[in-house]
Amino acid sequence: MTNVRIEANGILLRDWTMDDLDPFARWMQPGQTWQELDGPYFKKPSGTDITELVARIRARIEAGNFSQPRQNLVIAEQEHNQFIGQVSRYWISEETHWLAAGIVIYDPALWGRGFGTLALGLWTDYLFQAFPGIVRLDLQTWSGNAGMMRVAAKLGYRLEGQFRKARIVAGAHYDALGYGILREEWEQLHPHGFRVV
Repeated sequence: MTNVRIEANGILLRDWTMDDLDPFARWMQPGQTWQELDGPYFKKPSGTDITELVARIRARIEAGNFSQPRQNLVIAEQEHNQFIGQVSRYWISEETHWLAAGIVIYDPALWGRGFGTLALGLWTDYLFQAFPGIVRLDLQTWSGNAGMMRVAAKLGYRLEGQFRKARIVAGAHYDALGYGILREEWEQLHPHGFRVV
């Protein structure tokens, strides 16, 4: 199987390696700042869940058994190939070719430096190329995640759905937000593939 490697401006999207497992396990531990923004209304994994997740990733690496197209890729800092996050995808409705993208950069010291915009732009481009049958791509977040809202807007995703007071975080209600971009909109913005915005 050919490895996936997509790079631009200091960011690398690539397949998982054994060197990623320890930093990934550390970032998954409770009490991390990223967990306050990335779906904080969902149940967090237990120690057993984290151990099992790392074991599953290890088995995929050992077997070279990565989905085609990829389900997720590591975001690495290009110069040192250091693990800093991941991009992912999931079906909202596979029957209607309705796909959503996800992203997380774990270290808050790296937030606000354009890495998320760059990584999500590269991933959006990959997904539109890898799934020729999809006509749209979604991104879901919540009104407490201002950084994700900025990234979505900067890349041309449009706010298409706002479900008022649908999420509860630390006892307060927030809106659930759904962003989307159509293939033709993406291709108009990036006719020769994604470039840094």
